[in-house]
Amino acid sequence: MSEGNGHGVIPLEVLERRFPEFVDLPLAPRRRPLWPALILFLLTVISTLTVGTEFALSYTQGREPFSGDQNYLNMVLLPFQHPSLLVAGIPFSFTLMAILLAHELGHYFAARAYGIDVSYPYFLPAPNLFGTFGAFIRIRSPITTRRALFDVGLAGPVVGFLVALPAMAYGIATSKVVLGVEENSALVFGHPPLVRLFEWIFHPNANVSWVLLSPVARAAWVGLFVTALNLLPAWQLDGGHIMFSLASRWHRKISIGVALALILMGWLTTPTPHTLDDWKSGAWVSLWYFWGGLLLALTVRFRHPPLYDRWQPLDGARRAWAVMALVIFLMSFTPWPVIPGS
Repeated sequence: MSEGNGHGVIPLEVLERRFPEFVDLPLAPRRRPLWPALILFLLTVISTLTVGTEFALSYTQGREPFSGDQNYLNMVLLPFQHPSLLVAGIPFSFTLMAILLAHELGHYFAARAYGIDVSYPYFLPAPNLFGTFGAFIRIRSPITTRRALFDVGLAGPVVGFLVALPAMAYGIATSKVVLGVEENSALVFGHPPLVRLFEWIFHPNANVSWVLLSPVARAAWVGLFVTALNLLPAWQLDGGHIMFSLASRWHRKISIGVALALILMGWLTTPTPHTLDDWKSGAWVSLWYFWGGLLLALTVRFRHPPLYDRWQPLDGARRAWAVMALVIFLMSFTPWPVIPGS
C-alpha cells in the first residue's frame, strides 16, 4: 500500500504519536441545526437589498454610488422608509449572493467529497458599502492530505469566479457611458484587469472612468474583490491553503511577506493628508493597512494546521490549477479598490 512517492500508508499508531490531538475524532459528522445559517442568509439578503437600492438609484440618476446630496446613513435608511424601493436592489443582491454562495458551496462539496466535516455556509450581513462581509464555512475535522487541502482551498475561488465572470460580462454590456461620472464622486471604485477587459470589449471608445457600472456589474465587482482577497497566499485564506499544499515549509514566511507587502502597498497607494479637510475625509486611511496588519497578527499568532500526510506530492494537473488560481487573482485584483473622490 503506497502513495507512489516512496512512502507507504502511515500506520495509525504513528499518527497517534505525531498528532495526538487528532486521536478519538468522531468518524461521522454530527448533525447540526440549519437555522443559524438560514437566519444569517436572510439578514444578508436584506442588507444587500438595501445597498443594492442605492446602486440601482445611482445608476438610474447617472452618478456614482453614495455620491448624492444625502449622507450615507440617509441613503441606507431610505429603503426602510419606502419598502417598495427594495425591489430595485434585487439585481445587485441576487448576483452578489449567488457569487458568494457558489464560492462557499465549492468549498463545501469539495470538503464533503473527502469526508471532511464542514458547516453550512454562514453569511455575514454588514452596514458597509456592499451590505456584507462575505461568507465562510467552518472546517470541523482535520484535512489529511495535500491534495485534499489543495482541492478544498481551490474549489471556492474557482467556482465563485466562474459565476462572477458571466455576471461581469453581462453587467458591463448593460452599463452606460456618462462623461466625467467619476470627477465629482465621493467614492471611486477601482478597475481590476478583468473589468478593464470587458469595458474595452463592450465600450471600446469610452474612457474607463466614464463607464457607469450597472448594479449587476457592481455585484460582480464585489465578487471579484472577495475572490482576490481570498486568493492571497497568506495564513488560512484560500490562497494560503493552496500555498501550504504546494510548499508547506515556506508557508509562514510567505504569509508574513504578503502581509508586509500589503502594508507597504497601503503606504504607496494612499495620498498623504496635508490639510485638516484631508484628515477629516479619511483619504489617508487605506484598506491595505488594516488587511495587512490583520494577516500579520493572525500569521504570527496561529500556525496553519498540520497534515496527516505531508509527503504526498501534488500531480501536474493540480500544479496547473495553481497557475490558473494565480491568473484569476491577477485578473480580479486592484491596488485601489475604493478611494475617496474629488
